[in-house]
Amino acid sequence: MKSKTSMPLFIKTVAFFCFCFFQIQSTFSVSASESTHPFPKQALPTKSGYLPISSTSTSAMFYTFYEAQNSTSPLSQTPLLIWLQGGPGCSSMIGNFFELGPWFVTKSLTLQRNPSAWNRIFGLLFLDNPIGTGFSLASTRQEIPTDQNTVAKHLFAAITRFIQLDPLFKHRPIYIAGESYAGKFVPAIGYYILKKNAQLEVSERVNLAGVAIGDGSTDPVTQVTAYALHAYFVGLINERQKNEVEKAQLEAVRLIKMRNWSVATDARDTVLELLQNMTGLATLYDYTKKAPYRDDFVEKFLNIAEVKKALGVNESLVYELCSDVVGAVLRADVMKSVKYMVEQLVRRSRVLLYQGQYDLRNGAVQVEVWVKTMKWEGIVEFLNAERKIWKVNGELVGYVQKWKSLTNVVVLGGGHLLAADQAVNSQAMIEDWVLGRGLFQHVQH
Repeated sequence: MKSKTSMPLFIKTVAFFCFCFFQIQSTFSVSASESTHPFPKQALPTKSGYLPISSTSTSAMFYTFYEAQNSTSPLSQTPLLIWLQGGPGCSSMIGNFFELGPWFVTKSLTLQRNPSAWNRIFGLLFLDNPIGTGFSLASTRQEIPTDQNTVAKHLFAAITRFIQLDPLFKHRPIYIAGESYAGKFVPAIGYYILKKNAQLEVSERVNLAGVAIGDGSTDPVTQVTAYALHAYFVGLINERQKNEVEKAQLEAVRLIKMRNWSVATDARDTVLELLQNMTGLATLYDYTKKAPYRDDFVEKFLNIAEVKKALGVNESLVYELCSDVVGAVLRADVMKSVKYMVEQLVRRSRVLLYQGQYDLRNGAVQVEVWVKTMKWEGIVEFLNAERKIWKVNGELVGYVQKWKSLTNVVVLGGGHLLAADQAVNSQAMIEDWVLGRGLFQHVQH
């Protein structure tokens, strides 16, 4: 989900100097006069500001952190969720103010409580990633990552800096989650943490407990082959059209195998344009919607001067949902796979994959085709595991398939931005998976 324009990076850099390591601590009382402010005090993050990515650069990652509202365990043991948006180049403030944060932006550009926020019992950290995205700052275009290893290096620096902000963060279990193109960001940082932890003293390690990928682009060479099949079997295209899309898919695969990365991305885009033109859908992100997701309110809200000031952001910065500059820099990365990273994470951590039923971009079909090609000792058992009916409050909401450390969930009635479509059920999913409850319980096979 991309924007049409992008702000020059030097403007962000100039605006940054006064805010380099600024953080704010929120309070949770509000007076009648404050209630009309676009960002009332009770809606402020627990902390927000900037996290440096290097001691030799002014580039930094913007964050907002919300402590658990009603933790069920001592704060020093309460899980920390880290949320990364996709794009590449889309701001995690989409996740914050449109999907799963404690407050939503309304059409009237005010804030409304989200009763299904993911910080109900967990701490929740949103990172604008990579640098140059959202309110994050890149000192030069050249510092924006061109590959997942550099993305992960920057994220590791930001996460370790965040952990240092409070002694209570040190030993809390960390779960890293994200959707769409974060299907690459999440495995990249998870894999990087595993490698770094092996080189660090126990006291210096990041306490990674698991990763969660929603409607993710993870293994494009496999996933690009599933678009035609998916659209055909839900009745959106006929066999002749399916054959035409499959031909375009094979061209994308051919270019990937030639390692002609940017042109392969163009070929993937051709596949999606074919599908869009054939189906006439409002959006491929949810084939039931009559209009695209309305997350534009978030962009308007975050460009209000008082809101920027409340978050510790220079008022001269222009906020964009998605950065075309970052997207362009990472264009050659789009069709590269991180499946091997997931294969390591599933051996040494816990992995949750989840998809909205109606997503044609990175939905259940696109995920299943790459998962079954995983090189992992438990893959045969996983593929043969029972796909269980999942209910929340007595109602059917989806299906759960699990074997040891790998869990896959298909959520009914949802699209690409799952938490925006199925708020209650996505909250139940993440809480039950993290805590190992119900169908998500840790079972020794």
